[in-house]
Parts: sequence; C-alpha cells; structure tokens
Amino acid sequence: MPFTPFHMGPGMVIKALLQGSFSLMIFGWAQIVMDIQPLIVLITGEGHLHGFSHTYVGAILLAIFSALSGKYLSEIGLFILGLNKQWQVQIAWWVAFLSAFIGTFSHVLLDAIMHSDVEPFYPFTLNNPFLGVISVQTLHKWCIYSAFVGGILYFLVMGYLKFYRPKYK
Repeated sequence: MPFTPFHMGPGMVIKALLQGSFSLMIFGWAQIVMDIQPLIVLITGEGHLHGFSHTYVGAILLAIFSALSGKYLSEIGLFILGLNKQWQVQIAWWVAFLSAFIGTFSHVLLDAIMHSDVEPFYPFTLNNPFLGVISVQTLHKWCIYSAFVGGILYFLVMGYLKFYRPKYK
C-alpha cells in the first residue's frame, strides 16, 4: 500500500530522541515521495512496482529532492497550522537532509524486509538480503509499537527539557 503510515512509527522514535535535530514532517514527506513510483505503477499497471525508487541509489536521489522541497513545504505547513506564525521556525538545511536521508533509507530497508520485488542494492546486485529477516506481521507490529513508544518518549523528553533545562539570563 503506497503512503503507508507504518513507516512513520520508527520516525517518531527518531524524532523523540533527536527532537529539533530531526524533522518528522520532512521524514514523512520522504515517505510519500518514495511511494510515488509504486502509486503510478498501481494506477497504470505499467512498470516495476518497487523499482528504482526502492533502491539505495534511488533513495539518495529522492532524499535530495525530499530535503530541498520538504524544508520549504514543512515551514509553510507549520505556518498554515499556526505553529510558525512569525516564521520564526526555520528548518536548518542539515536537519532537512538528515531527516530526508533517514526517511528514504529506512523506507528501502522496511520495504525490502517484506516485498520480494525490492532490490535495495541495484544496480550492483539484484540480491535482497533483508527479505524475510523477520515476518511481515512482526515488522508491522514493530512499526506500530514504535509509534506509541516514540509518542510517549517525545512528550517525556519535551517535559524533561521544559522543566529541567538550565535557564540562562
């Protein structure tokens, strides 16, 4: 299923741990960008479902696109949501690229575990060493549980930082 929310679970854990050094919005945008090719294949019936976009070479190119476009889309999105009214939130370029690369690389890994047509190391090899390392059911549970853990961790870390961060004058 393109645009699967399962990929967001691990991203939520990363966001909880890295806080402002990671953009969950850019990570999510990278997930969508990764699944544009499979969506087109599903609509047209033409092509390789998990083709070039689901290789690490493709992930590099899509991460660059996701970072360049996602930085601005995320800042605009935060403004629209009322979380960036004065445009004070600026996503650093290194955060945009880190978030996009984690997004695309984790996407390839997670899909390679469950889809037999993913060739993560193409064009160097057609072998998929990740296929079946855990069951699809276990993978889905891990992604769902990581979303819950990430959400809890995020609010615990935010609460800790809010109350125990040193105040400087």
